[in-house]
Amino acid sequence: MDIDSCPARRAGLLAAVLASLALGGCAAGGFNLSKAEVDPTILTGAVGEAAPVAASPEQLSDEATIRDAVSSADVESLKGAPIPWANADTGARGAISSVVEDKSAGVLCRRFITSRERFDGVALYNGQACMVAPGTWRMERFGAS
Repeated sequence: MDIDSCPARRAGLLAAVLASLALGGCAAGGFNLSKAEVDPTILTGAVGEAAPVAASPEQLSDEATIRDAVSSADVESLKGAPIPWANADTGARGAISSVVEDKSAGVLCRRFITSRERFDGVALYNGQACMVAPGTWRMERFGAS
């Protein structure tokens, strides 16, 4: 039986030849990454900066206790000695060290490092308290080291 005598075989062979020619064309002129361009119509979801987390009431209470200890300390007589602090409301305690006064911007500020020991662990914090009015201090910066 030769191929000319069976039309079904001829059609199958023709389909196979056409498919191989079509696939060969794809391989020869197919997708090339070096020719790829940026599609400006595709946008991704942008995520803004995270909002600052509000301090808990316990942390605010501890900050006030630390601020009061820093502001009432006699920096001259400390001579590097740590200032102990404790907050009976939260049960936290620690020691303030490295107190440095700065009046370069015309405002009296005190930078310091403090430990904060609570039931959930111990952490170190950097802070700065500044005098905003005679006898009134404000915590300008207080964050984990």
